[in-house]
Amino acid sequence: MAEIEIGMGKSGRRAYGFDDIAIVPSRRTRDPEDVDISWKIDAYQFDLPLMASAMDGVVSPATAIEVGRLGGVGVLNLEGLWCRYQDADAVLAEIAELPVEKATRRMQELYQEPLKLELVSQRIAEIKAAGVVSCASVTPQRTEALLPAILEGDLDMLVIQGTVVSAEHVSSTVEPLNLKTFIRKLDMPVIVGGCATYRAALHLMRTGAAGILVGVGPGHACTTRGVLGLGVPQATAIADVRAARMRHLDETGVYCQVIADGGMATGGDISKAIVCGADAVMIGSPLAAAAEAPGRGHHWGMATFHPTLPRGARVTTAVRGTLEEVLLGPANENDGKLNLFGGLRTSMATCGYLDIKEFQKAEVMVAPALQTEGKSLQKAQGVGMGH
Repeated sequence: MAEIEIGMGKSGRRAYGFDDIAIVPSRRTRDPEDVDISWKIDAYQFDLPLMASAMDGVVSPATAIEVGRLGGVGVLNLEGLWCRYQDADAVLAEIAELPVEKATRRMQELYQEPLKLELVSQRIAEIKAAGVVSCASVTPQRTEALLPAILEGDLDMLVIQGTVVSAEHVSSTVEPLNLKTFIRKLDMPVIVGGCATYRAALHLMRTGAAGILVGVGPGHACTTRGVLGLGVPQATAIADVRAARMRHLDETGVYCQVIADGGMATGGDISKAIVCGADAVMIGSPLAAAAEAPGRGHHWGMATFHPTLPRGARVTTAVRGTLEEVLLGPANENDGKLNLFGGLRTSMATCGYLDIKEFQKAEVMVAPALQTEGKSLQKAQGVGMGH
């Protein structure tokens, strides 16, 4: 891809986000009920290609169970409030009431409460007892320490997640987690991320991970791009990681799942993520708008409460409907933020594709006019795509 000169001494590629591209309809259309949007990773099959993001304001044991019942998989943050407090709900109620200027400081204090290993096992067991797939998230730094409690709870799928996770973490002070040996000795599928480039993704795939999370900084509650100045727009990041997946498949015969993580607010965004190459999506902000979400209309990223360099904000969203309405409808709004997976199904049907793998072959165009063309009335009135 041609590089653009930033200045005489620096060049860079142009990168695209979801708002910059459009999916092009093909010569065929289908009935939405004939379309298969299911997703399989390792031995687990899901009706929806959905992971609910490991945010305390989005996934509690109860919402993980509900997301599982609806066909996706909820990811519980094992370093969050649910594994620090027996009554995490009371703490979440306090956070929801905090004034804006005090929120980050008070959250930093609340997250000082030590993690309790017995709660880690207990929360996993709560989810499993409901008969849904249990999935939970840890950071690389704490993975080894929490592993006994994770195994005690008999977790089904593990996510090792940080702002940026590499297969080559270098440290002069601690022995870093060796992802390759760690993943090989575990009996459960491991998903790792985030990453946003071809090379980083390829290295992560070679660790034996079952899936890779793609996304550095696009989340609605994430401030990494502002605090650290780094990130890659999602459409380009996913397309680059898709290329790494093809190379890895050629080299090993193993298909590594690509999961787009962050930056999706509508059914259209989810559709574009899959066309760019994702097998599934991880979403948080749209689910924070569900009536059942533990954050009571607030959510924040995993690095929001970092003791010295917070990289997230507590953001507020309007409660739009139940989890079922957000994911599967019916929608009573016309802005694409309800019935997200009905939107995906209809997008695939309108373009004539039968399943996720086929839909990844759909054509896209760079289309800056997509958000504004013919939408002046919506914009002026603050309705539909205009708000």
